[in-house]
Amino acid sequence: MFEKLFSEFDQILVLDTETTGIDPRRDEIIELGMTSLSPRGEVEADFLISLSPEKRLPPEITRLTGITPEKLQDEGVGKGEAAEAFAAMVGDKKTLLAAYNAQFDLNFLFYFLSREKRADALRGIRMLDVLTVYRDRRPYPHRLEHAVAAYGLTTQNTHRALDDVHATVAVMAAMEAEKDDLERYINLFGTHPKYGLSGRPIGSVTYRPQEYDPARPLYESGEENA
Repeated sequence: MFEKLFSEFDQILVLDTETTGIDPRRDEIIELGMTSLSPRGEVEADFLISLSPEKRLPPEITRLTGITPEKLQDEGVGKGEAAEAFAAMVGDKKTLLAAYNAQFDLNFLFYFLSREKRADALRGIRMLDVLTVYRDRRPYPHRLEHAVAAYGLTTQNTHRALDDVHATVAVMAAMEAEKDDLERYINLFGTHPKYGLSGRPIGSVTYRPQEYDPARPLYESGEENA
Protein backbone atom coordinates (compact mmCIF):
# COMPACT_ATOMS: atom_id res chain seq x y z
CA MET A 1 0.00 0.00 0.00
CA PHE A 2 1.19 3.53 -0.92
CA GLU A 3 4.25 2.17 -2.73
CA LYS A 4 4.62 5.26 -4.93
CA LEU A 5 4.49 7.57 -1.94
CA PHE A 6 6.95 5.47 0.06
CA SER A 7 9.37 5.57 -2.85
CA GLU A 8 9.70 9.30 -2.14
CA PHE A 9 8.92 9.64 1.59
CA ASP A 10 10.11 7.92 4.77
CA GLN A 11 6.68 8.27 6.35
CA ILE A 12 3.14 9.45 5.70
CA LEU A 13 1.95 11.31 8.78
CA VAL A 14 -1.85 11.40 8.75
CA LEU A 15 -3.37 13.78 11.28
CA ASP A 16 -6.62 15.30 12.44
CA THR A 17 -7.47 18.04 14.92
CA GLU A 18 -10.50 18.84 17.01
CA THR A 19 -10.75 22.53 17.88
CA THR A 20 -12.81 25.05 19.85
CA GLY A 21 -13.91 26.79 16.66
CA ILE A 22 -12.89 27.62 13.09
CA ASP A 23 -10.50 30.56 13.53
CA PRO A 24 -6.93 29.32 14.07
CA ARG A 25 -5.79 32.73 15.30
CA ARG A 26 -8.29 32.81 18.18
CA ASP A 27 -9.47 29.22 18.68
CA GLU A 28 -7.43 26.32 20.03
CA ILE A 29 -6.69 22.69 19.26
CA ILE A 30 -8.24 20.46 21.92
CA GLU A 31 -7.28 17.10 20.37
CA LEU A 32 -4.48 16.06 18.03
CA GLY A 33 -4.49 12.56 16.55
CA MET A 34 -1.69 11.21 14.37
CA THR A 35 -0.73 8.00 12.63
CA SER A 36 2.73 7.59 11.11
CA LEU A 37 2.66 5.10 8.23
CA SER A 38 5.89 3.65 6.90
CA PRO A 39 7.02 0.41 5.22
CA ARG A 40 7.97 -0.77 8.72
CA GLY A 41 4.48 -0.35 10.16
CA GLU A 42 2.36 2.21 12.00
CA VAL A 43 2.86 4.40 15.06
CA GLU A 44 -0.07 6.26 16.61
CA ALA A 45 -0.41 9.15 19.02
CA ASP A 46 -3.50 10.90 20.37
CA PHE A 47 -3.50 13.89 22.71
CA LEU A 48 -6.21 15.82 24.43
CA ILE A 49 -4.75 19.31 24.91
CA SER A 50 -5.58 21.53 27.85
CA LEU A 51 -7.22 24.88 27.16
CA SER A 52 -5.54 28.15 27.95
CA PRO A 53 -6.86 29.55 31.26
CA GLU A 54 -8.86 32.32 29.56
CA LYS A 55 -10.51 29.95 27.05
CA ARG A 56 -13.79 28.09 27.38
CA LEU A 57 -15.04 25.04 25.49
CA PRO A 58 -18.22 25.90 23.54
CA PRO A 59 -21.15 23.57 24.31
CA GLU A 60 -21.63 22.85 20.61
CA ILE A 61 -18.10 21.42 20.43
CA THR A 62 -18.90 19.11 23.33
CA ARG A 63 -22.07 18.01 21.56
CA LEU A 64 -20.14 17.34 18.35
CA THR A 65 -17.10 15.56 19.81
CA GLY A 66 -18.12 14.32 23.25
CA ILE A 67 -15.09 16.13 24.70
CA THR A 68 -16.04 17.92 27.91
CA PRO A 69 -14.26 20.64 29.88
CA GLU A 70 -13.77 18.10 32.67
CA LYS A 71 -12.11 15.64 30.30
CA LEU A 72 -9.73 18.32 29.06
CA GLN A 73 -8.90 19.32 32.61
CA ASP A 74 -8.35 15.75 33.81
CA GLU A 75 -6.72 14.19 30.74
CA GLY A 76 -5.35 17.09 28.72
CA VAL A 77 -1.61 17.54 28.25
CA GLY A 78 0.11 20.91 28.08
CA LYS A 79 0.47 22.64 24.75
CA GLY A 80 4.26 22.42 24.91
CA GLU A 81 4.13 18.67 25.45
CA ALA A 82 1.81 18.17 22.47
CA ALA A 83 4.00 20.40 20.26
CA GLU A 84 7.10 18.44 21.21
CA ALA A 85 5.28 15.17 20.53
CA PHE A 86 4.43 16.35 17.02
CA ALA A 87 8.01 17.47 16.41
CA ALA A 88 9.29 14.10 17.64
CA MET A 89 6.87 12.26 15.35
CA VAL A 90 8.26 14.20 12.39
CA GLY A 91 11.87 13.86 13.57
CA ASP A 92 14.41 14.03 10.77
CA LYS A 93 12.36 11.81 8.43
CA LYS A 94 11.27 12.85 4.96
CA THR A 95 7.59 13.31 5.73
CA LEU A 96 4.40 13.62 3.73
CA LEU A 97 1.72 15.15 5.93
CA ALA A 98 -1.82 14.12 4.96
CA ALA A 99 -5.22 15.18 6.27
CA TYR A 100 -8.82 15.42 5.15
CA ASN A 101 -9.43 19.13 4.57
CA ALA A 102 -5.75 19.71 5.27
CA GLN A 103 -6.04 23.50 4.84
CA PHE A 104 -8.05 23.64 8.09
CA ASP A 105 -5.81 21.34 10.13
CA LEU A 106 -2.55 22.84 8.86
CA ASN A 107 -3.64 26.39 9.62
CA PHE A 108 -4.44 25.38 13.19
CA LEU A 109 -1.23 23.39 13.46
CA PHE A 110 0.89 26.29 12.19
CA TYR A 111 -0.52 28.78 14.70
CA PHE A 112 -0.33 26.20 17.49
CA LEU A 113 3.30 25.32 16.80
CA SER A 114 4.22 28.98 16.30
CA ARG A 115 2.93 29.89 19.75
CA GLU A 116 5.06 27.09 21.20
CA LYS A 117 8.14 28.14 19.18
CA ARG A 118 8.12 24.85 17.23
CA ALA A 119 6.95 25.94 13.79
CA ASP A 120 10.33 24.69 12.55
CA ALA A 121 8.87 21.17 12.78
CA LEU A 122 6.90 21.94 9.60
CA ARG A 123 9.94 23.01 7.60
CA GLY A 124 10.38 20.95 4.45
CA ILE A 125 7.21 18.90 4.96
CA ARG A 126 5.12 18.30 1.86
CA MET A 127 1.36 18.00 2.10
CA LEU A 128 -1.55 15.98 0.72
CA ASP A 129 -5.15 17.14 1.06
CA VAL A 130 -7.34 14.05 0.83
CA LEU A 131 -10.43 16.24 0.43
CA THR A 132 -8.98 17.66 -2.81
CA VAL A 133 -8.55 14.13 -4.16
CA TYR A 134 -12.07 13.16 -3.14
CA ARG A 135 -13.59 16.19 -4.88
CA ASP A 136 -12.01 14.89 -8.09
CA ARG A 137 -13.43 11.41 -7.53
CA ARG A 138 -17.05 11.97 -6.44
CA PRO A 139 -19.75 14.65 -6.79
CA TYR A 140 -20.90 16.84 -3.88
CA PRO A 141 -21.28 16.40 -0.85
CA HIS A 142 -17.65 15.98 0.19
CA ARG A 143 -17.37 15.58 3.97
CA LEU A 144 -15.27 12.76 5.37
CA GLU A 145 -18.36 10.79 6.33
CA HIS A 146 -19.51 10.94 2.70
CA ALA A 147 -16.16 9.58 1.49
CA VAL A 148 -16.37 6.74 4.02
CA ALA A 149 -19.87 5.86 2.79
CA ALA A 150 -18.99 6.22 -0.91
CA TYR A 151 -16.18 3.69 -0.62
CA GLY A 152 -18.24 1.32 1.55
CA LEU A 153 -15.76 1.41 4.42
CA THR A 154 -16.43 -0.02 7.86
CA THR A 155 -14.41 2.65 9.68
CA GLN A 156 -16.30 5.50 11.34
CA ASN A 157 -16.00 9.28 11.15
CA THR A 158 -16.82 10.24 14.76
CA HIS A 159 -15.39 13.77 15.16
CA ARG A 160 -12.71 12.37 17.44
CA ALA A 161 -9.23 12.95 16.11
CA LEU A 162 -7.77 9.44 16.01
CA ASP A 163 -10.99 7.87 14.69
CA ASP A 164 -11.01 10.43 11.89
CA VAL A 165 -7.34 9.69 11.17
CA HIS A 166 -8.22 6.01 10.79
CA ALA A 167 -11.08 6.98 8.46
CA THR A 168 -8.74 9.17 6.39
CA VAL A 169 -6.19 6.36 6.03
CA ALA A 170 -8.93 3.97 4.90
CA VAL A 171 -10.20 6.50 2.35
CA MET A 172 -6.66 7.04 1.04
CA ALA A 173 -6.19 3.30 0.58
CA ALA A 174 -9.53 3.02 -1.26
CA MET A 175 -8.57 5.94 -3.48
CA GLU A 176 -5.22 4.36 -4.31
CA ALA A 177 -6.94 1.11 -5.28
CA GLU A 178 -9.36 3.06 -7.47
CA LYS A 179 -6.74 5.19 -9.24
CA ASP A 180 -3.09 5.28 -8.25
CA ASP A 181 -2.36 8.99 -8.68
CA LEU A 182 -2.15 10.33 -5.11
CA GLU A 183 1.38 11.61 -5.71
CA ARG A 184 -0.01 14.04 -8.32
CA TYR A 185 -1.86 15.91 -5.56
CA ILE A 186 1.12 16.59 -3.30
CA ASN A 187 1.22 20.31 -2.42
CA LEU A 188 -1.84 20.89 -4.65
CA PHE A 189 -5.01 22.03 -2.84
CA GLY A 190 -8.37 22.73 -4.41
CA THR A 191 -10.22 25.89 -3.36
CA HIS A 192 -13.94 26.65 -3.33
CA PRO A 193 -15.03 27.60 -6.86
CA LYS A 194 -17.07 30.57 -5.55
CA TYR A 195 -15.56 31.63 -2.22
CA GLY A 196 -11.90 30.86 -2.87
CA LEU A 197 -9.30 30.05 -0.23
CA SER A 198 -10.26 29.55 3.39
CA GLY A 199 -7.65 30.58 5.94
CA ARG A 200 -4.02 31.55 5.64
CA PRO A 201 -2.26 30.44 2.42
CA ILE A 202 0.53 27.91 2.89
CA GLY A 203 3.60 29.08 1.02
CA SER A 204 4.63 25.70 -0.39
CA VAL A 205 1.13 24.81 -1.63
CA THR A 206 -0.29 25.52 -5.09
CA TYR A 207 -3.97 26.48 -4.90
CA ARG A 208 -6.39 26.07 -7.81
CA PRO A 209 -10.17 26.58 -7.99
CA GLN A 210 -11.87 23.19 -7.97
CA GLU A 211 -15.35 22.50 -9.27
CA TYR A 212 -17.65 20.23 -7.29
CA ASP A 213 -17.97 17.83 -10.24
CA PRO A 214 -14.84 18.42 -12.33
CA ALA A 215 -14.41 17.05 -15.83
CA ARG A 216 -10.74 16.25 -15.27
CA PRO A 217 -8.32 15.94 -12.34
CA LEU A 218 -7.20 19.15 -10.69
CA TYR A 219 -3.56 18.37 -11.46
CA GLU A 220 -4.35 18.65 -15.18
CA SER A 221 -6.09 22.01 -14.88
CA GLY A 222 -2.89 24.05 -15.12
CA GLU A 223 -1.03 21.98 -17.67
CA GLU A 224 -2.13 24.09 -20.61
CA ASN A 225 -0.35 27.06 -18.98
CA ALA A 226 2.77 25.16 -17.99
